Amino acid sequence: MSVNASNVTPISEAPGFEAAPTPKLWFDGVLADVDTLQADLTTHAMHYGSGVFEGIRAYATAEGAAVFRLPEHMERMRRGAELLGMAFDVDEVTEAVLATLRANGHRDAYIRPLAWFGAGGFGLDVEGHPQHVMVSTTATRVHLSGARATVGVSSWRRNPADSLPPLKLCGAYVNSILAKREGKARGYDEALFVDHDGFVVECTGANVFLVKSGRVTAVEHRDALPGITRDTLIALTGAETRAVTLDELLDADEVFACGTAAEVAPIARIEDRGYGDNPVSRELATLYARVIRGQEPAYRHWLTEI
Repeated sequence: MSVNASNVTPISEAPGFEAAPTPKLWFDGVLADVDTLQADLTTHAMHYGSGVFEGIRAYATAEGAAVFRLPEHMERMRRGAELLGMAFDVDEVTEAVLATLRANGHRDAYIRPLAWFGAGGFGLDVEGHPQHVMVSTTATRVHLSGARATVGVSSWRRNPADSLPPLKLCGAYVNSILAKREGKARGYDEALFVDHDGFVVECTGANVFLVKSGRVTAVEHRDALPGITRDTLIALTGAETRAVTLDELLDADEVFACGTAAEVAPIARIEDRGYGDNPVSRELATLYARVIRGQEPAYRHWLTEI
């Protein structure tokens, strides 16, 4: 990737909350107009998926915009970078996230930091390839009361943890793309991974919970991403965490998925099994909305002010 030096803004000169006329993207220490950036066609990550990313959210609160659980996202990204042998400065990328949000004037926003290996010769070795980091932010309109999703059980299996660790490694998400395409082709909104023994893993980009007789259970599986939203909901509810079979999931009173993008998403149907009004899921969605917007004082420490 290259930057036209005449179109970059040093971090120290980043504007405040006034929206920039052209969206800004942070790249290797500078803020640049999105349309001035290019990636070389020999970029290693483009060919082999040698990158790591995060999906993070910022929310408008009464005290101003804030990022939800930013340190936890940065630590998970650091672990992924370390696995690839990539240098990763948590403090630098944290500041890059905040600077990009300020530059774009975003309050409710989806944030995508990405670290990857750049241009060079073809081959699986990453040594010798330049390392890059970018941060992009996109304004979002949050709809917590959106449509309840339908889910199909995928014929694909989730990447096993002893083959590909459950981190946000770019190449690993081809697995999710295949399952999502299959689910959509069958008329479902989402796909659910189940292992060879009939245990639930997760959806293509979200963790899974069930509710039975008022009790909330978080699905536990070694192949599933250790979700930060999942961890949040366990802390809020005291949910039990354990392995869950597909039969048990289908027998539940309610099922919901959760993730940074999905937030708390009630499930309407898994295959032919329909669920009811999802009252517990809706109650948790309301509580989660209060937490992420700073309306629950006990959890303000999860917010990083912009």
